[in-house]
Amino acid sequence: MTQQSSLSTSPPEAAQKVPHRWRNLATLTGVTVVDNTEAGMINTLFPSIAAALRLDNSGLGVIAALGKIIAVPAGPFWVWLATKIGRRAALVLTTVLGGAFGIATGFSQDFVQLAVLATLMAACLIGGSPIANAVIADSFSDRERGKAAGLFYGGVNAIASFVGPLIALFTGITDGWRFGMWALGGLCLVAGLMVWVLFRDPGVGASDGIAAPATSAVVLQKTSFRRVLSLFTIPTFSVMMISRLLSGHLLITIFGIQFLVTERGFDNATAAIVLIPFGIGYIIGTVGGGFTLPTLDRIMELRGRVFFMQLAQLVFAVAAYFGTQIVFEGILAYGVFWALMGLGQGMNPPVNRPIVSSVVPAALRGQAFAIWLTGFETVAWAIFSLGAGQLADTLGLQQVFLYVLVGSMLLNALLLTVLYRTYPRDVARAAREQGLLRA
Repeated sequence: MTQQSSLSTSPPEAAQKVPHRWRNLATLTGVTVVDNTEAGMINTLFPSIAAALRLDNSGLGVIAALGKIIAVPAGPFWVWLATKIGRRAALVLTTVLGGAFGIATGFSQDFVQLAVLATLMAACLIGGSPIANAVIADSFSDRERGKAAGLFYGGVNAIASFVGPLIALFTGITDGWRFGMWALGGLCLVAGLMVWVLFRDPGVGASDGIAAPATSAVVLQKTSFRRVLSLFTIPTFSVMMISRLLSGHLLITIFGIQFLVTERGFDNATAAIVLIPFGIGYIIGTVGGGFTLPTLDRIMELRGRVFFMQLAQLVFAVAAYFGTQIVFEGILAYGVFWALMGLGQGMNPPVNRPIVSSVVPAALRGQAFAIWLTGFETVAWAIFSLGAGQLADTLGLQQVFLYVLVGSMLLNALLLTVLYRTYPRDVARAAREQGLLRA
């Protein structure tokens, strides 16, 4: 009875330290920066692309939507393929194929070619995210996963904030967007080589002591469609998926600048200034959150993670209320609240990834992240972007932001209260199952 009580209130301990984990984290960070930058480069370069190929703004919407739609089946496919050929080979393949399609995209002569090749590029690059998150979970103990996730996402966003604008400098020359796509495609090929040389797969469940670090990345039990569906029988996992659908903060990155231009009267260049404090706030949230989580684990045990995640939603909702519902004179005031929104948004990755990792079987972590990051997040993106776009025409963006950025985030924080009951129980169950596998 005493042992079960301990398992239900304390984060599980690691059975062993995994070799090469920090080198793997650095390698995955570098690769993810390149992959994410290339995947989003169409948005950055689109004004030049539109001028060269005679496109209008609807073309960007179509390409962005196709990239999100293809992610739904592509994410789980890459995770499945990783169980057949190994995660290192799958990471190399996603990056190299993504780079190849990125280079091909630079040769596009019309919209159809651009849309097809950009979609294929997105389908390849999406595979890296769920695999990388599963590898991080297999490389670091439960107590260290928040710190690792914080450094990973903080590093990705910090480096990407410089890489994107540097690549955009190509637009200053004739057909510069093509050179931008070719350059990033070439970087993807180099990144794939880096993975092949530097990455060492820890083995599924290595940080939990289920698989020896020297083993290859194959599943410990046969992963079937029925087993994947069984993830939804884990109450904590289901709550986390519903929470993703209520993540209204996704909307600020889509319509935030548009709001400042249309509702507050700033010009485009001035409005874009808020992206700097938003990015800084996000990095502070991810890295700082990762280093704060172990302290909360010691003070509040598992319930500290739920509290921290609720706090993230509340910080964002309060900042969004003041930043979007109250009128200020200059852009600097908005920059303060955009920084706080970035902080609230950035606080999520170092806590929600470890929560999911600690309640799902090690062999299914990749599929769990694929369902979450390429499935439910895509649905949420579609709901908020398409719905908000329609409602904004009648209600205005300020009113939409009140409902979504403030209202849905407060509702999200309320929903997460359920985790105070389900999360300790699910951690205890997962720990018992892993104990049986180790035995």
